[in-house]
Amino acid sequence: MSKRSYHTPAGGLPPQTQLMTGRAVFKEAYAVIPKGVMSDIVTSHLPFWTDTRAWILARPLSGFAETFSYYVVEVAQGGGSDQPETEAEAQAVLFVVGGSMILTLDGTDHILTEGGYAYIPPGLPWSLRNAGDAPCTFHWIRKAYEAVEGIDTPEAFVTSDDAVTPTPMPDTNGAWATSRFVDPSDMRHDMHVNIVTFQPGGSIPFEETHVMEHGLFVIEGKAVYKLNEDWVEVEAGDFLWLRAFCPQACYAGGPGPFRYLLYKDVNRHPPL
Repeated sequence: MSKRSYHTPAGGLPPQTQLMTGRAVFKEAYAVIPKGVMSDIVTSHLPFWTDTRAWILARPLSGFAETFSYYVVEVAQGGGSDQPETEAEAQAVLFVVGGSMILTLDGTDHILTEGGYAYIPPGLPWSLRNAGDAPCTFHWIRKAYEAVEGIDTPEAFVTSDDAVTPTPMPDTNGAWATSRFVDPSDMRHDMHVNIVTFQPGGSIPFEETHVMEHGLFVIEGKAVYKLNEDWVEVEAGDFLWLRAFCPQACYAGGPGPFRYLLYKDVNRHPPL
């Protein structure tokens, strides 16, 4: 069991006495979905899943982020699915932030607890069951796989946050590090889902501006994030959706580490 801290949504509704104004933002270049708006009334049920609800935080949307969908899924005791994916070309990353699950990949069972990570290639049969005595909460990132002739499809694998040593970013002395779950030079993969960690006071010291789009879920800590022309405060439980070329930087505020799960599209020619 991981000793790390991972945020899980609480659901429910705020009291009638609470002010409605929060930190939610939707702009041309980015969106911020703060943890306070992830209530029961915005959850979805999914085909062929039982005792399950999902917060769908991102989906392909023309003119904005276009390559991925991002869910936070809560499965009650005994719930799950024997037919979780309905699109044959979809690949997935699952990351567990609460409870435990039995993930069956092509007939082989794997037990994933908090911090557990799985990559599932397109077309591979899989199923999922919560056999524990508490809800299981996990992140589910989906992307249609972009096959390239002469390059094999990636293989499935299961690992964990604790099993991967973060790689310090150059010239940061470890203040900014990335836990990479696949080799960046592996051309079989057309998406990366990594964990980025900043120590208190660590920063992205320039405005990154690039073609990759991002889904970014804060799993621990707090920071201020530069998004296009705005500085935005974010904390554990917040989701950020960044379209291609949105300028971005951040400064970790402490008192503990600032960590987020990060999706980006990689290793393919843009379609013409």
